[in-house]
Amino acid sequence: MDDKQRIAIPKKWRDLLGDQPLYAAPGTEGAVVIYPEQAFVRLGQQLEGHSSPTGREVLAFSRVFYTQAEGLDVDSQGRVRLPPALTELARLEREIVLLGVRDHLEVWDKTRWTEYLANQQKRYDEIAEKAFQRSPAT
Repeated sequence: MDDKQRIAIPKKWRDLLGDQPLYAAPGTEGAVVIYPEQAFVRLGQQLEGHSSPTGREVLAFSRVFYTQAEGLDVDSQGRVRLPPALTELARLEREIVLLGVRDHLEVWDKTRWTEYLANQQKRYDEIAEKAFQRSPAT
């Protein structure tokens, strides 16, 4: 990340995203997430489908997530400027890691990502098993 809080999105990812607008928002585990417009809209639709829009958790998440979400402009060199509030929230420093995760990107402080990965790698088999378990039908 440069001094102006810009990060470069690799060309192959920009090509996959096409000309869609991008949105940055607070992620989980201290990351910043970047969604292309289609995925950003789909996230809102998923929230609507999982529970009552007045449910406490959905309402709390929506308030925190959407009030901090901001549209991003991609410059001619494929860079985006991350919102200062989000870089502060995620404690992003100069060295960052950019991850492609399913339908979005995650921006992590390099030190925090290294620690997170080391901790999760130890539990990889357990995580994999739980990730592929089907939840009981309701």
